[in-house]
Amino acid sequence: MTSQVHEFQAEARQLLDLMVHSIYSNKDSFLRELVSNASDALDKLRLAGLTDKDLDADISDLHIRLIPDAEARTLTITDNGIGMSRDEVIDLIGTVAKSGTAELRRKLAESDKSTTEDLIGQFGVGFYSTFMVADEVTLVTRKAGESVGTKWTSTGDGTYTIDDVADAPQGTTITLALSDVDDENAVHDYTDRYVLRGLVKKYSDFIAWPIRMLGETPEPAEGDEPATPAEPVDETLNSQKALWSKSKDEVSQEEYADFYRHISHAWDAPLETISLHAEGTFEYQALLFIPTQAPFDLFMRERSSGIHLYVKRVFIMDDATDLMPEYLRWVQGVVDAADLSLNVSREILQQDRQIRAIRRRLVKKVISTIQEIADKRPDDYRTFWENFGRVFKEGLINDADNAQAILKASMFASTHSDTEPTRLADYVTRMADDQDVIYYMTGESRAQIVGSPHLEAFAAKGIEVLLLSDPVDEVWVGNVPDFDGKKFVSIAKGVVDLDGDEDAADTERDEAFAPLLTWLGETLSDDVSEVRLTSRLTDSAACLVGDEFSMTPQLEKLYRASGQPVPHSKRILELNPSHAVVTRLKEKFGSADDDHTALAPAASLVFASAVLAEGGELTDPAAVAKLIAQQVADSLA
Repeated sequence: MTSQVHEFQAEARQLLDLMVHSIYSNKDSFLRELVSNASDALDKLRLAGLTDKDLDADISDLHIRLIPDAEARTLTITDNGIGMSRDEVIDLIGTVAKSGTAELRRKLAESDKSTTEDLIGQFGVGFYSTFMVADEVTLVTRKAGESVGTKWTSTGDGTYTIDDVADAPQGTTITLALSDVDDENAVHDYTDRYVLRGLVKKYSDFIAWPIRMLGETPEPAEGDEPATPAEPVDETLNSQKALWSKSKDEVSQEEYADFYRHISHAWDAPLETISLHAEGTFEYQALLFIPTQAPFDLFMRERSSGIHLYVKRVFIMDDATDLMPEYLRWVQGVVDAADLSLNVSREILQQDRQIRAIRRRLVKKVISTIQEIADKRPDDYRTFWENFGRVFKEGLINDADNAQAILKASMFASTHSDTEPTRLADYVTRMADDQDVIYYMTGESRAQIVGSPHLEAFAAKGIEVLLLSDPVDEVWVGNVPDFDGKKFVSIAKGVVDLDGDEDAADTERDEAFAPLLTWLGETLSDDVSEVRLTSRLTDSAACLVGDEFSMTPQLEKLYRASGQPVPHSKRILELNPSHAVVTRLKEKFGSADDDHTALAPAASLVFASAVLAEGGELTDPAAVAKLIAQQVADSLA
């Protein structure tokens, strides 16, 4: 195939322009990204070579090599890994057709010098970081098992050239035509061997494969005339330590942080490091990290797992979804199992008893670690919760075995504080002696819940209520019945009696209101299932409540938004017998003849006010507006 010139995808062109012209405080990051990519390619080739006996590939000396050339002002990074086909080069490098690219461009445009370095690896565009330090980038690659290679060249100006290469070596070679050294903008001399040694030691010392640097040709001793030119000597720059095989006291926090950045392609430091060494029936080693910052794709369905699976230090896969549940998808790390087969597939992993046992132990360890952070490091815990709390609570829906532990390690907004969320154990300690349930209310936002009439009596009596406004809250409260034996009770469902047992006066009042309530139930039968008096209101005239096991309006809306048909459920209209509107309505009802048609508009407005008070949507707002206008006109007559 002849040489072809392609234009970058529109988003890729804009991305390149932003990366090249943005001011990064750490342009050294390009080398870490290229070495990390090369390491992944070597991992994949070794696995392919061990599991596919027909693969024509040499796996005897897998390595990464740096070749600096000060005279030519180039730096070459090579690996003899899996390589790429022509189509893969175009797809992976030429298009950047990955979800999140537009978000990265937005963040790059908005960020400043102190934050942009965090974004390179986070959005999976590490290769493009080369254009921060190079005027031209040339990539030559040949996929293992194929006979023809591919050459990709670009100056980052919006186009790239693709050529076939007949004699390309197995793996990938990237040559950077380096920009001039610019100390002011932190562009170092990347042909300087001292600089390269320092960068590899700092960012890539733990890479499992040897990172070699082509040495300078030795000068012959004075007076010597060697028969043949001396060969340059390779220098191995990294220690190749498998950090997960070491105990925590053998590894520095900086080494852990660098390894975390390597596997997660992020630039933040981990909030917590978890090291596990299990022996016995199932032997495995695990090194897990709780990130400090949430990745941009945390809520994207196609997001990959952050767990890398090894078998006796042989890389198997970098997306071991069966080792960590969906609600812990933000956990990064490595699991090295001793007894699995190298031929293990995703289908086998789903059925493997050892994998299920490892998963159970990892999950319990992560949850208990979060609990420890909450107990001992409240500031770090708040950082964790702000980034991952919404996702962590998903476990309350699909992990019944750990629901109580998840609840214990979670926190929620409540009426106890306008700014500080509470943990459930603290809520329980503040409960009155005669309170044996945990009250909560769900809604679309804290402001909406706080403004709801359902809270009035609870606020008046100083009873704390959890304010649950995350979409996931609508679902889990129906799955988890209690915390530490204390039942969860919605203040917007069922009957709430905060006044104690009914007395004679209450009975007399109920009998007096009974005819009105019956008439209202018939008049509003299209909208409500029942009309009754309530003790949960102090200031408002009315509110709407559901049956104990009914869906909330917010949950109905969530289901409909996801495409699931949900029938509209009628709710109960509760009236405040002490409110002037309700008492006046009762008086008008009692003084009228059997025909109460004139009171129908007032009944409709009472119902509409209850809908609006909870932030709901009227089915016919125009009709309600006409009723309000008529009532105002009558009052002014």
